[in-house]
Amino acid sequence: MTRVDLSVLVVDDDAGYRELLGGYLGARYQHVATAASGEEALEFLSRHAVDLMLLDMRMHGIGGLGVLESLAKSEKAPIVLVLTAHAELDDAVRAMKLGARDYLRKPIDLSELGALIDEHLGRTSLARARADLELPEELVAESPAMRELLGELERVARSDVAVLVTGESGTGKEELARLLHTLSPRAAKPLVAINVTALPEALLESELFGCVRGAFTGADRERDGVLRSAHGGTLFLDEIGDMPLAAQPKLLRVLEERAVKRVGATHADVVDFRLVSATHRDLESAVEQGTFRLDLYYRLAVVKLELPPLRERREDIVPLARRFLKVDGQSRKELSPRVAELFDRYAWPGNIRELRNVITRAAILAPGERILPEHLPPNLRDPRGAERVDPGLEELERRAILDALERHGGNRTHAARALGISRRTLLYKLKAFRG
Repeated sequence: MTRVDLSVLVVDDDAGYRELLGGYLGARYQHVATAASGEEALEFLSRHAVDLMLLDMRMHGIGGLGVLESLAKSEKAPIVLVLTAHAELDDAVRAMKLGARDYLRKPIDLSELGALIDEHLGRTSLARARADLELPEELVAESPAMRELLGELERVARSDVAVLVTGESGTGKEELARLLHTLSPRAAKPLVAINVTALPEALLESELFGCVRGAFTGADRERDGVLRSAHGGTLFLDEIGDMPLAAQPKLLRVLEERAVKRVGATHADVVDFRLVSATHRDLESAVEQGTFRLDLYYRLAVVKLELPPLRERREDIVPLARRFLKVDGQSRKELSPRVAELFDRYAWPGNIRELRNVITRAAILAPGERILPEHLPPNLRDPRGAERVDPGLEELERRAILDALERHGGNRTHAARALGISRRTLLYKLKAFRG
């Protein structure tokens, strides 16, 4: 396992925990240090830059809250995750108010710890990796959900595993795939993209695998096919969930053998590409229904990246709108406070694609420098069309989540699994409850 070039400090006066956590983190990160007290931690931080600190709440001398109070005056404070016993949740709440990002209950579940650190350290790692990289216009990441997703993407980009990007239509799946390619070691090679639904079934095989001249009626020339064209780079198959069942075993064979045989050819050619797929469909349900092969699904979804819908990343809505105005050459125009409020309340069923169209329309209709409600489509101006989810349903959802957390002793990974949602979705909803 390659260790990440980031630094972590473990602060705990229990030698057993320092040894346990130090050993676990030392296998993941290049720079791991430990401190047996708050005083020792503050002295270490005065001399060294630290990306993340695991901080025990109850220690002799300066405790966790005292350390956090001292760090509040620092301009280069690390991300802090506090460690607390079950009976000390009040301390955890106070720690969050002092700037701690999250908390973990003792005894520590190492899988939960790893997931939590990945969530927060991923943001730091991504920021370093793309210091000079401008994100695609659709990938604003002001929301916690998107910051976590982009951190995960950056870590995945360094590997060569197959990635399946899921999400509703209009959420920016292709832009996410392009960013993954840009951050990967294959960035200097081509990214070849094809939308599976854009081709008739009769032409899909020749477009994917290529063909020799005369292989079938209409094959008047030799074609390489997109799989061969992506050699050395990244192949992006958009809307893979719509691939005809008859074509699926042929794609599976290519992924297993890493060789492509053109239609009508007598031999296969070796290919080397990174596969990224995307779909708005639930492939697991498609497998159960017999419309998608289970073995192909496992090949595609070594890693799954789930793009949240716009209604679950409301912090991104207004920044996205402003970015679209800038891209359209309308940077002098601004959203009125009432328009920003309507944007925040609207459910955005068409996601980013719908927002893009709304901004383009409004910029044309607004004669001055301010976009007003009358420049928006009727469904956004109508308060009934802009309503969020029924508050009663939100309360039922909140209770279900809190009950699941209580049943699983506060373990968010296990609670998310029991609720049938992703851990990212659970964390986002918990943050929304707090806000």
